[in-house]
Amino acid sequence: MANLSEIKNLTASLPVQGELMPAFFIGHGSPMNGIEDNEFSNKWADIGATLPIPKAVIVVSAHWFTPGTAVTAMSFPETIHDFGGFPKALFDAQYPAPGSPELAVEMAELIESTEVTLDHDWGLDHGAWTILKHMFPAADIPVLQLSIDYNKSPKAHYELAGELYQLRRKGVLIMGSGNMVHNLRMVNWDMMQGGGYDWAMDINDRFKTMIMNGDHQPLMNYRNLGTAALLAIPTPEHYLPLLYTLGLQNGKEEVSLFNDKAIGGSLTMTSVRVG
Repeated sequence: MANLSEIKNLTASLPVQGELMPAFFIGHGSPMNGIEDNEFSNKWADIGATLPIPKAVIVVSAHWFTPGTAVTAMSFPETIHDFGGFPKALFDAQYPAPGSPELAVEMAELIESTEVTLDHDWGLDHGAWTILKHMFPAADIPVLQLSIDYNKSPKAHYELAGELYQLRRKGVLIMGSGNMVHNLRMVNWDMMQGGGYDWAMDINDRFKTMIMNGDHQPLMNYRNLGTAALLAIPTPEHYLPLLYTLGLQNGKEEVSLFNDKAIGGSLTMTSVRVG
């Protein structure tokens, strides 16, 4: 196999499009959304049906939280069932999309702020396939995952995303997958059909205001936003994918929200479209 230094611009054949491919942050919620028809999965399907067909999809999932940065580089990533206690139908679900080793190498070249490992072991976890199964049910678009380095600061993740910006001009869809408010220890199962604690609704509203105003600095410094933010983000892996999506914004693009709903008291499905 050739060294990375010997392989340049392997996606150069992808046509540069007149418009940027939109970027998304998706609140993915329960793995069951992957096989259920509900208000969240139906919206994902609607988005997939109206988007230009991507040349490839890159997902930054909360469920690949690693020491260092890696990108899946196999030709056929497996469907990972990284959960327990769910019905057999969910474990039987597959999303046999191809990968793209060539795009993985190109991503490793584009990201200069850190070393990127080409991974051949991970696959597509439920932060990726449960959404894409509705967006692109034919599973015929190459999908890669980019891991989240737990040693990096929120600002470093935001800036790393910007290094991938040019891929949006080549028809690549980049998507963060997590939840803005995600505190499983405080879930109220009686509220799973809808509803949030006051603190969850308050901080989610503050997050949305900052997103819509393009005020990204306090979102990177979320630990300074008070007790509600610390309750919303007890661990950072479900929040950091939002910063990847915001880091892909060019500052002039329209931003919109969808699936803007709290469930279980301490979770929000609020999602963001850039472009």
